[in-house]
Amino acid sequence: MSGGAQGKVGLVFVSHSSQIAAGLVELARQMAPTTALAPAGGTDDGRIGTSFDLVSTAIVAADSGSGVVVLCDLGSAILTTETALDFLDDELRARVRLVDAPLVEGGVAASVAAEAGDPLDAVVAAAESARGVPVDDSSAGPPTGEAQQAGTGTEASGYSRRVTLVNADGLHARPAAELVKLAATFDHRVTVNGADAKSLLGIMSLGLTKGAEVEIATDDVAGAAEVDALAELTASGFGEH
Repeated sequence: MSGGAQGKVGLVFVSHSSQIAAGLVELARQMAPTTALAPAGGTDDGRIGTSFDLVSTAIVAADSGSGVVVLCDLGSAILTTETALDFLDDELRARVRLVDAPLVEGGVAASVAAEAGDPLDAVVAAAESARGVPVDDSSAGPPTGEAQQAGTGTEASGYSRRVTLVNADGLHARPAAELVKLAATFDHRVTVNGADAKSLLGIMSLGLTKGAEVEIATDDVAGAAEVDALAELTASGFGEH
């Protein structure tokens, strides 16, 4: 486990396997390097199962004062966590949330939200969004004519840019997280191939590979600078080149 920046929500991964819990922390760390992420896997003596003491210790370690989100793999892990919560002091227990969400997808989405400095309720919502990624049909269609050939578009009051994905491994978890963290600072709604740019799971569900054409768009021309910022980040290869 590792401490994070003061003021950020922490995360705890509870699994029946110590290797799964540690692996999830390793994965989430790629997207949330300064967030407190703590594994609580296996029993006290390393067997498959869960441990009251490990869960309790992980929650305390992950707390920086802004709250802790706990995700579990199986039903008995939830029971162990609920028991651990009962024994926490009232102040800490009040800022711990046990979230019903897929352990991997929910943990990744919550980690990105926590890294961005989102409050506890927003990190919980990010984890819960992993229950299902809605299809976004509200974005404008691809630009046409001269605007499309130039790689930019201005349809009605909107604005869009098209760039080619250069990352060797495509838009995998780390670059997707970088894109979402930048989009989280925007005031206007921006989409990437129709998916909300602020939704990590929505972006990753696009399955974009190297050479894919990426359309970044907004319905409000006032968000043109934000579209440009995401387009430039994408064209740069997210620091992987």
